[in-house]
Amino acid sequence: MTSLDLAVVGNCGFGALIDPLARIVWACLPRFDGDPFFSALLKGNGEPDAGFWSIDLIDLESSEQRYRRNSAVLETVLRDVHGGAVRVTDFAPRFRHHDRMFRPTMLVRKVERIAGTPRICVRLRPTSEFGAERPLTSRGSNHMRFVTSHSVMRLTTDAPLTYVASEQSFALERPLHFLLGPDESLTGSIAGTLEAFLQDTERYWSDWSRQLSIPFEWQEAVIRSAITLKLCSFDETGGILAAMTTSIPEGPDSGRNWDYRYCWLRDAFYTVHALNRLGATRTMEGFLSYIANIVAGWSGGDLQPVFGIGLETDLSEQGVESLAGYRGMGPVRIGNDAFRQIQNDGYGSVILASAQSFFDLRVGKPGDVSLFRLLERLGERAARLWDSPDAGLWELRTRKSVHTYSSLLCWAGCDRLARIARQLGLEPEVRHWSETAARIKAGVLERAWNQRHGAFVQTFGGEDADASLLLMPYLGFLDAADPRFTGTLAFIEQELKVGGHLFRYSAPDDFGSPGTAFNVCTFWYIDALAAVGRIEEARALFNAMLACRNHVGLLSEDLDPATKELWGNFPQTYSMVGIINSAMRLSMPWEEAF
Repeated sequence: MTSLDLAVVGNCGFGALIDPLARIVWACLPRFDGDPFFSALLKGNGEPDAGFWSIDLIDLESSEQRYRRNSAVLETVLRDVHGGAVRVTDFAPRFRHHDRMFRPTMLVRKVERIAGTPRICVRLRPTSEFGAERPLTSRGSNHMRFVTSHSVMRLTTDAPLTYVASEQSFALERPLHFLLGPDESLTGSIAGTLEAFLQDTERYWSDWSRQLSIPFEWQEAVIRSAITLKLCSFDETGGILAAMTTSIPEGPDSGRNWDYRYCWLRDAFYTVHALNRLGATRTMEGFLSYIANIVAGWSGGDLQPVFGIGLETDLSEQGVESLAGYRGMGPVRIGNDAFRQIQNDGYGSVILASAQSFFDLRVGKPGDVSLFRLLERLGERAARLWDSPDAGLWELRTRKSVHTYSSLLCWAGCDRLARIARQLGLEPEVRHWSETAARIKAGVLERAWNQRHGAFVQTFGGEDADASLLLMPYLGFLDAADPRFTGTLAFIEQELKVGGHLFRYSAPDDFGSPGTAFNVCTFWYIDALAAVGRIEEARALFNAMLACRNHVGLLSEDLDPATKELWGNFPQTYSMVGIINSAMRLSMPWEEAF
């Protein structure tokens, strides 16, 4: 059965998902939001007829899979019933070459015998037009070409092409090398080029990981999360996508199938915060540049909540009939109509993320008065809309309310503008934004409070709990010791906690009541427990969440509290950020470690 026991390889231009049997089942080309060249992940239940690239070991008995230490290079070992074994090494080249980053749209595979006399079958069955068509193929002496309506890909290999083209099984007697990339001739030897690419790519990731600031505890989990977060960034613009997939349902047959291959403003501050704590300044600066471009291009109307990785604004949603969906659970959607929604938290999210550039001396392009003036335009919008109905950060599609979280972010944006103004020595602006923030805060404290529950609730005048309100101390709105926050924490525990995991909310929405927990909300809960002094409880829950990761340490968006099965788009940037932030908060300090 298809599952999210998947590993990720990529190079910050595109990514691919590989299952425990070394089958590439998802890869959109030439970039994250493109047409899936490998689409088997969404081709229904059972054995797909196309959309994958497998290295099948005849008479397979078992497999094991791991990343090479501190890298994005994946190794899968396949063992047969006769004692034979092969190792498949997968990666996408990424390294510095001629003073620029070399990251071609290329998947590289090395297959080598490590025991016995194994027989393999190479099956390379790409798709195009979202699974509706198979590319036309042609052959050369050492390559195969795959021609689609919008691209041409070339497989260059020293494997017997006759066997590859006919999917004939054969004995693996020597290492085989495969490079699938642009339709260009390879000037060097196939094996020599692959080995050089492998060495340089592994060195790049090792050097990148070595520069991270990590906690003393849970180092492996943090490094893997950091590498995955980096893999979900798009070098050309600095954008960081929410996930590499579309339409993995949030729960079985839920209909909550969305395209997450885009950049949400709501994620901006928390992602920047995680990158800052990691010391991943170049990635952080790239993302800040992406955000700054959104600010500079904003016309002054409603700020859309989600953009394409190339700053695209039209993300019109449509169904794809040619793909049956994950385990046959459609629909499959491309595009996301959330870009049309009113989500008033976006103004504050952008200001909070951008504030880093005014205070961080490592940033190559520090914030200045001109950027501040642009952010003030967002602040004026937040000050006007803080108590206006919107779809909320959970993107309800059929109704609007005044969401407390949106109001919190409007307050936070104005509060940070006052701090930035103070940093810039702009005293009139300090007074203006401080007074504006105080006015919004007073309104939130009065109108979002539910006396009967003794807690802040999801909407002004409402009755329901919302996990996003766990972020009140994190945002600086209330001290964690404030009885109003501890009351809110207790209410959320009562309403949203199921078996150590947190739901976003429990009230029915457009699709009924949610059936799975939202992983980042569980990390918010863990952080809130730590903030109120329940450290041991927080540590226990954090370790339990780490146990819910898949076999290579990755998380999706959602999780079934009963079965611990992962659901939702994958790998989920927000979930990986949650691991990083919680580990940083909970770990024993290095100073106390020895």
